[in-house]
Amino acid sequence: MKPLSNSISWWRVQYTESDAMAVADAIRSERLSLGPLTFEFEQAISEKLSVPYVVATTSGSMALLMALIAMGVGVGDEVIVPNRTWIAAAHAVMMVGAKVKLVDVCETIPILDITQLENKITSKTKAIIPASLSGRAVNIDEINKVAKKYNIFVIEDAAQAFLSRDGNAYSGVGALISCFSLSMAKLISTGQGGFLATKNEEIYKALLKIRTHGVNDLLNCSFDRFGFNFRFTDLQASLGKMQLKKVDQKIKSINAIYQRYEAGLKDFSNIKLIPVAVSKGEIPLYIEVVCKERERLMSFLTKKKIQTKAFYPNLNRAMYMEDPTEFKNANKFESQGIILPCGPDQTLENVDRVIEAISLYEAKKN
Repeated sequence: MKPLSNSISWWRVQYTESDAMAVADAIRSERLSLGPLTFEFEQAISEKLSVPYVVATTSGSMALLMALIAMGVGVGDEVIVPNRTWIAAAHAVMMVGAKVKLVDVCETIPILDITQLENKITSKTKAIIPASLSGRAVNIDEINKVAKKYNIFVIEDAAQAFLSRDGNAYSGVGALISCFSLSMAKLISTGQGGFLATKNEEIYKALLKIRTHGVNDLLNCSFDRFGFNFRFTDLQASLGKMQLKKVDQKIKSINAIYQRYEAGLKDFSNIKLIPVAVSKGEIPLYIEVVCKERERLMSFLTKKKIQTKAFYPNLNRAMYMEDPTEFKNANKFESQGIILPCGPDQTLENVDRVIEAISLYEAKKN
């Protein structure tokens, strides 16, 4: 994403000549569709996460859909989803014919409030989809305990949490299935794309079949399982492999940006950074703040050629959700949340310019 001259985009990532060469090499070697480069990419991710099975697919959204199909979720079932997450989780549930049950998030961070979880479980509940937003880890051990008690599945939406850790454990690897995204505004990106990770061999084999219309061999087909075309491509894998080689530097850059904002915003009364536990290994993918005067601040920054991004609406705002519950904590993040300029290739000079502009905004208010 290349910003306009003298402007600062909300997300900044760059691709280099080495990335272009990797894609060109894939084309020259006629590696375009799902093939050996995809397998190599999956193996590299598997080693990074220390999880035995990885299946690449077209997007993080499709990863969620594949996981639900693999676990047999369908008509008459209910799936619990936090009200603060990208709507793909809810849409995936609806696409298999199940019903979404929304739960509020915690007061200080937009992560599923486990204390409210059991109140949402009924005899129809089949799965829980917690989301690790902007690298923040969900308490997967506690969620697994609740799931075991009621004999339901846990599918973690770790789209924003690749290589983010809660102490020694990576986000996603503690769930039965975890789903990750490789879209543009992620730690590593293949343009679009995603993948699933699991420790369960039977689920892995099912996902492989689901990815290709439910068949093992396109040259000798038998239709014995439901699936669709969820196939990744070697072109994307060639780029993903190069991105993985740079991931340690990307993490270092993202952490440095967060720490710069953390220091620069700490004395402002009206703008508060939503915390990420960097000391525990969480990766602050986005720089998220809350501000009661969000529209005024965003308008001010726009005039300074600084692009920001308001938080997405709560899922219950969708006309087809039909959930009249009052989500106190989610509502606060929905109405006050802003993403400030970030991304692995956002310069610290740009970050300083954003902080300076916010300081000017605060000074004018006072």
